[in-house]
Amino acid sequence: MTLAASSQISPKIIVLDDDPTGSQTIHGCLLLMQWDVETLQEGLRDASPLFFVLTNTRALAPEAAAAVTREVCQNLKVAIAAVGVEHFLVVSRSDSTLRGHYPIETDVIAEELGPFDAHFMVPAFFEGGRITRESVHYLMVQGVPTPVHETEFARDSVFAYRHSYLPEYVAEKTKGRIGAAQVERFVLEDLRQTDQSLENRLLQLTDNTCGVVDGEVQADLNRFAQALLETAQGGKRFLFRSAASLLTALANLPPQPIAAESMSEYRRTIAPGAVIVGSHVRKTTAQLDILLQEPGVTGIEVNVKRLMGTGEPGFQGLLSETLQEIEGVYGQGKTPVVYTSREELQFPDIETRLAFGIKVSQLLMAIVQNLPLDLSFLISKGGITSNDTLSTGLALRSARLLGQILPGVSVVRTDADHPRFPNLPVVLFPGNVGNEDGLTMAYRLLGRD
Repeated sequence: MTLAASSQISPKIIVLDDDPTGSQTIHGCLLLMQWDVETLQEGLRDASPLFFVLTNTRALAPEAAAAVTREVCQNLKVAIAAVGVEHFLVVSRSDSTLRGHYPIETDVIAEELGPFDAHFMVPAFFEGGRITRESVHYLMVQGVPTPVHETEFARDSVFAYRHSYLPEYVAEKTKGRIGAAQVERFVLEDLRQTDQSLENRLLQLTDNTCGVVDGEVQADLNRFAQALLETAQGGKRFLFRSAASLLTALANLPPQPIAAESMSEYRRTIAPGAVIVGSHVRKTTAQLDILLQEPGVTGIEVNVKRLMGTGEPGFQGLLSETLQEIEGVYGQGKTPVVYTSREELQFPDIETRLAFGIKVSQLLMAIVQNLPLDLSFLISKGGITSNDTLSTGLALRSARLLGQILPGVSVVRTDADHPRFPNLPVVLFPGNVGNEDGLTMAYRLLGRD
């Protein structure tokens, strides 16, 4: 197997996505919710230059994340050989605010699909206001570039970190195995050279060197991707840990064919839709507050604290009560907005926190499975919530990505033969993306008659 590109054959881009929102700058490709060999072959044979495998590893404990990643890679080796794919790239897509299982996932990918000459960290996501300058990663907060270690995301209960300077972030996360001084930095000045100096640097990389890459505008990553593909023609093998904007550059797709303002055409009935909100980050809460002021919606709060006890009474009681409320709202011709309680709960350790998150997701997915049959559309808010909506709530094996309804917010549609919700448009809305009225705008675009 080789990772080389050629002038005649573009490499197939295989994206292992740790939640389902990495497709937020792409359109027309398949999202795979399963990774058996047969399903992976479907992705490899598809006409789109890339496909996504939704591993949802960000919701898992480290050991489980490593096991899932290894299983995907081992099945990929079999599928690639069966289909006869010679040229491919592997991208470990993760959060643009640096949360996720790094270096666990890239280490496993390197063990199974390597060796690689380098792996690159490219966290820029322009549609979401994430840029990297001089190897420092920033989040735009009210128009001000703010180092990400100063934001709420750096205090994540599972993926906390102390550094925005990416070489130091790498050293922190690898516990010193890769020192900050060992990290190759590709800054804006390097990316904007018009000679072959960038290609020459890439040619010198060996032994899975770690590189960190700046990006201030899409043209920066377009230039980086061009150099990568040219270098790969000579046999260099590269791995990527990136946010969504690098995928835009690698795939080089034409403009999205489906206009966001026209996506109400995908409504399957004239009945109301539904909104499921699992994310609890501050931006989601602000967006939720504005959506709940819309005249056509009614909020239904799910007090997840009731799930903290043992046994089923809390779960079954919450499920029954919520479904009854949904039926009442729906009967009034309004869209139910089901959201988890906003209180930040405390847990003794990360394992308990992740286990509780699974229990909350199980409740939300039971709600999705029991939504009204004539549901018009579904909006899922939060990365993990969206992943579980596709794989568990709707029990999809794969879905075709229609495009974006807002910058960074994707829409997929279920198959025509889905047993419960055929041709249902589903919005995958990341928790940390969008303006404060973003959730409301998505609802208005899909909910208009």
